[in-house]
Amino acid sequence: MNKEVRQILAHPTADVPEVGRVFYGLTENASYAAAKRGEIECVRIGRKLRAKTLPLRKLVFEDGRKSV
Repeated sequence: MNKEVRQILAHPTADVPEVGRVFYGLTENASYAAAKRGEIECVRIGRKLRAKTLPLRKLVFEDGRKSV
């Protein structure tokens, strides 16, 4: 697992464009569009949109509970 993936999974949320780029190879606009469609699970905190990392852990690890 590379350093960028470890850094993202070390926190409960991450920047939407960063998640889109690292995990799916998307541009910033495509990342936000995927988040709007629900393809990247997010939480809104005020005006800030953050990607949830638990679903990403499930992509990387079978049970989603292993540490990084």
